[in-house]
Amino acid sequence: MKNRFLIGEMSKLHNTSIKTLRYYDEIGLFEPIEIDENNGYRYYSTEQFEQLNTINYLKALGLSLKEIKVQLENRDIEYFLKLLKKQKEITENKIKELELIRSRFENRIKELDQARRIKELEVVIIKHLQERKIVSLKEKICSEPELELSLRKLENISNKDSSIFIGGVGLTVAIHNIKKMKFNEYNSIFILLEEDLVDTKLVTTLQQSEYACIYYRGNHNDSPKYYRILLDYIDKNGLQIIGDSIERTIIDQFISKNKEDYLTEIQIPVAKLTLQ
Repeated sequence: MKNRFLIGEMSKLHNTSIKTLRYYDEIGLFEPIEIDENNGYRYYSTEQFEQLNTINYLKALGLSLKEIKVQLENRDIEYFLKLLKKQKEITENKIKELELIRSRFENRIKELDQARRIKELEVVIIKHLQERKIVSLKEKICSEPELELSLRKLENISNKDSSIFIGGVGLTVAIHNIKKMKFNEYNSIFILLEEDLVDTKLVTTLQQSEYACIYYRGNHNDSPKYYRILLDYIDKNGLQIIGDSIERTIIDQFISKNKEDYLTEIQIPVAKLTLQ
C-alpha cells in the first residue's frame, strides 16, 4: 500500500491548502516525514494524518497555532484542558455578544415595522411610558454638525460603537426652552440602552410618566410646528409640562430616500394641572 504522499496529494486529502502546509513546515508545526534531496519534493505518510487532523480540529476550536504547537510538542493533559476551558469561556462570551446583537436587530425590526403602520400622524396622543435606561451627554446642541460631534463624544465616554445604536439616538429640549417656544436648542443627546453599561455611573433614565406624543413625517428641523401643536393640546386639556421633551427621528434619509417615509416622534412628559 502506498505510504508516501506529495504535498499536493496531502492538500487534497485533508482539504488544506499547499500554502498552509508549507507554512506549517516553516514554523515547525507540521513537517514532512521526508524531503527528496534531489528534487526538494516533500513527502508525508499516513502516520501523520491524525496529527494534521488534530491541528485542524484545534484550529477550528479557535486555538492559536502557537498554542497548538505547544500541545503537540508536550502532549500534556493539564495544558490541553486549560486550553479547552479558556476557549470555551471565549466562545461563551461570543455567544452572549451575538445574542445581544440579535436582540438589537429584533428590536429595530419591530420598531420599523410598527413605524410603517402608524396612521395617527400630526395628531397628539397620550401614552404612559415606563422608565427607560439611557446613557446621556448634557450639552447644548443647535445644529447638525454639533449633533454629530456630540454623538461621537457620547460614544467615546460610554465606550460604545455607533453602529449598534442606529435608531436608538435621541435629543432633549429643556422644559424652560419649551415654555419660551425655543425648540431648536437641545440640552442633551442620549442613547437608549438595551443592556447595562459596564460603568453604571453613566446610566440615567427617562422618567416614567404620561407623555403627550406626536408623530410626523420629517426630521428634527421640522419639529417647531409640532411642538406648537403639542403645546396647544396641553393647554386646552388642562395639562402641565413636568420635564424635558424627548425627540427621536426613527426613519430618516439614511434609511429611506423617500421623504414620505421619514418619521420623527416628540414626547413631552405631562401631568394634570393642579389648581392652587
